Order: sequence, then structure tokens, then C-alpha cells
Amino acid sequence: QVQLVESGGGLVQAGGSLRLSCAASGRTFSSYAMGWFRQAPGKEREFVAAISWSGAGTHYIDSVKGRFTISRDNAKNTVDLQMNSLKPEDTAVYYCAAARSLLELRSQSSNYWGQGTQVTVSS
Repeated sequence: QVQLVESGGGLVQAGGSLRLSCAASGRTFSSYAMGWFRQAPGKEREFVAAISWSGAGTHYIDSVKGRFTISRDNAKNTVDLQMNSLKPEDTAVYYCAAARSLLELRSQSSNYWGQGTQVTVSS
């Protein structure tokens, strides 16, 4: 099993930046696709970004392209989400997730989940 812990959330003004980090346990971390989801108040959880096990493939929703960057360091068992030019609509609880493939990750069928970290962007 994979254990995930997020950190780095907080309160920031519009236009500012935050860097979220997800620490994973276990020797099998490098075998998993990793990603970030978010859930705003009153809305469904949505996919934000994902990265393949090798780090060669990344995917983002259109609303964050050019602003967010996902990366991973398999030696440190971490995956990060650098968020720049933040907007009020980015406000949500952000969740780290892991799965055996990118397809499985985005389908949310067999994901491991972190507890979430709050990101609040003020206008």
C-alpha cells in the first residue's frame, strides 16, 4: 500500500504562488503514476494535473496550463505542484493521488489518496 501526505497549502493573494508537496511511503513509489485533484466548496472533485511514473509524461486541465507545473523526484519519493499566477477560482482542497497508470489515476477507480491541503486565494 501507498501512504500519501500533502503539505504546502495556505492563504495567498491573487497573482501569488504556492508550492504543494506530496510525500509517499514505500519502495514502490516509482512504479506509480501520480496526480493532483481539487475540490471546491459545493463542487465535485476534479482532476488538475498528472505525471507518469517516469516523469516523461504530464497532463493538465486547460484552466491551469501555463500556470501550474507538476514534477516528481523518485529518489525522494515526492511529487510537487508549483502553482503560479493563482486566481480566486483556484481555491479548493487539493488532494494528492497515486495509481498504477495515468488512465487508472484519472478514472479514480483504484487511487490512493492523501488527506488534502487547503489552498485559499483572495481577490
